[in-house]
Amino acid sequence: MKIAIASDHAGFNYKEEISKYIKSKGHQVLDFGTYSEDSVDYPDFAFPAAEAVASLVADYGVLICGTGIGMSIVSNKVTGIRAALCTSTYMADMARKHNNANIICFGARTTTIEEIKKMLDVFLSEDFLGDRHMIRVEKIHNLTGN
Repeated sequence: MKIAIASDHAGFNYKEEISKYIKSKGHQVLDFGTYSEDSVDYPDFAFPAAEAVASLVADYGVLICGTGIGMSIVSNKVTGIRAALCTSTYMADMARKHNNANIICFGARTTTIEEIKKMLDVFLSEDFLGDRHMIRVEKIHNLTGN
């Protein structure tokens, strides 16, 4: 699998560690930055990573900022993206099974690396259940506006 990853300055160290973890699982990482702890604006990194997922350059995305909120808001602006901010393995499981999420977002200031690894394992191993959930996902994609 190809996994797009991005962070802001708050998530930089987590991004580096999670990138290594993803590679250790045999996946390819497409790193969209940031590349240091220097202060940056998260939209500059979340949006291109989300575009890579939406255009199928990457299979999934992992976005990390201080809380994960900003990254999830920005990435959900990209058509075709279903980004989920997750704080538990149950949420990661449901994000895939029920929402067909293609990006998972994390907060470096709210979640430990070990928790992120567990959630990521669940997220990358679960399949979308389809059926009645597909109807809901289609309704989301038919909505317009900001």
